[in-house]
Amino acid sequence: MALPEFRNEPFTDFSADAGRTAMQEALRTVAAQIGKEFPLIIGGQRVTTKDKFNSYNPSQKDEVVAVCQKAAAEQVRAAVAAAEQAFASWSRGPAEERVAILLRAADWLRRRKFAAAAWQVYEVGKNWAEADADVAETIDHLEFFAREALRYARGQVMAPHAQEFSDYSYLPLGVVAVIPPWNFPLAIPVGMASAAIAAGNTVVMKPSSDSPANAYVFLEALEAAGLPPGVLNIITGSGGTVGDPLVQHPRVRMVAFTGSKDVGLRLYEQTAKVQPGQRWLKRCIAEMGGKNAVLIDEEADLEDAVSAAVVSGYGFQGQKCSAGSRLVATAPIYKEVVEAFVEKVRALEQGAAKDNYFCGPVINENARKKILEYVQIGKAEGRLVAGGEPGDGSGHYVQPTVFVDVPPTARIAQEEIFGPVVAVIKAKDFTDALAIANGTEYGLTGSVFTRNPEKLALARRDFFCGNLYLNRKSTGALVGVHPFGGFNMSGTDAKVGGPDYLLYFLQPKVTAIKYR
Repeated sequence: MALPEFRNEPFTDFSADAGRTAMQEALRTVAAQIGKEFPLIIGGQRVTTKDKFNSYNPSQKDEVVAVCQKAAAEQVRAAVAAAEQAFASWSRGPAEERVAILLRAADWLRRRKFAAAAWQVYEVGKNWAEADADVAETIDHLEFFAREALRYARGQVMAPHAQEFSDYSYLPLGVVAVIPPWNFPLAIPVGMASAAIAAGNTVVMKPSSDSPANAYVFLEALEAAGLPPGVLNIITGSGGTVGDPLVQHPRVRMVAFTGSKDVGLRLYEQTAKVQPGQRWLKRCIAEMGGKNAVLIDEEADLEDAVSAAVVSGYGFQGQKCSAGSRLVATAPIYKEVVEAFVEKVRALEQGAAKDNYFCGPVINENARKKILEYVQIGKAEGRLVAGGEPGDGSGHYVQPTVFVDVPPTARIAQEEIFGPVVAVIKAKDFTDALAIANGTEYGLTGSVFTRNPEKLALARRDFFCGNLYLNRKSTGALVGVHPFGGFNMSGTDAKVGGPDYLLYFLQPKVTAIKYR
């Protein structure tokens, strides 16, 4: 089975009439569907529970987007059992069959990309471009991992031996628990789950309670593509009620998690503990947070650098683990950078995601309160020069906020805020700027702006992060182009969208055949 070379899905041009019209129509169509109820998916069966919970539109905080089931431990056990039963046949089928399903799902989603984006607009508050990019990344994951499945199905060539032939092949693991976040509500769950499925595993997914409806877009695509029942199971509910029993289940072979550091560390610890009846050491992907720095040197293109810093820091309200939440400028250019950066941030407009403002709401009231608490902390650590206030009361809004003259060790320069707050820090020189950038417990992304090739080479060597970008923004990783994952407390550095990622979902087996 030969496939064309992988190419990233193009983004929609919303400045053109066709893109705008298609998105507006999709928003109207999805608006008529929000508030509907979604069941649990266990072995292909639709299951409801007595207790329910809602997800809400963060732009219009009282508007219900989805009604979902509050699963309990018994539903978790049933989902794992269904996944294990499906694994018996799914794992033994040829890779080409799995690949065909993923490619059909990608094509299904490609033809419905505006509707998929509209669900994100309503449920997590992404503007049109952010939602469209999320859907494009989702399509990329399906296409990329389909090709990777074929590559790994070929196995490896072993050294020759006079009396033996050795076969090196890859086997799927079993049931994989997928626990994604809300901020990339389609791309991240699909990235983890499609890799697991492409490798021949089965999945029990627990979507975030802030974005459950988006998980069902993925389910619909896979069911339309012919995925057998039980290969993807969806269990909704709280982390304590659903997530913990799922991670601790002895028949779960692997946990794939993306989210906060605190939750990731707890799941990493739970995964490491061998449960009664467990016959393996569970694998764990734990991709966590970041406190990423954008460095601007006096030899940089100032306009390009500052514009990229604004997009890095405030795209999707800073609710990305890759967000440039620290801006580090060298002393000769610091004042000029501050003035240009603050001017651009103050000009940002904020409003409802459906109306396509650059800055929309944060995800929920708890997030808004946490961000505003950090604003109060920041007032004692730096100088507030923009924002710092709640926005429109109809949604969970926080104004784009800038603190300048922030010490590198300040809390707002060390702790992940996950909101539209950027700490601006002065460095003595480029070497000092690199030291500041490396001076947190995280190591996810970094961005360096200078036209000096020697400094770029120094950054490439000494800037310790999983994804380093030279003369471009710190966000917007592309599948296959920028495999994504970080160091230290940013996680296990499993590079999703890269050539090694599928290995996490496979185990190698060597079979040696002795000649007569």
